[in-house]
Amino acid sequence: MNKFYQKDIYTIQQFQYKKEPNYQWTLKFFNKLKIGEWDSFCEKCIKQYSEQLDIAWNNQKSQVL
Repeated sequence: MNKFYQKDIYTIQQFQYKKEPNYQWTLKFFNKLKIGEWDSFCEKCIKQYSEQLDIAWNNQKSQVL
């Protein structure tokens, strides 16, 4: 297949380095989308999912406060 260079493949594991939300919340969020820790994405796709994650997290925080 070799359609991506190895460094151009991203997984949701990279979100474990974000300060908010914590990684466990992130895993639950992606699990609802049926995305696992080892699913691979291109850079554009992972950026889109990152935006969705941030929106969902911010919406949840505003409901709690």
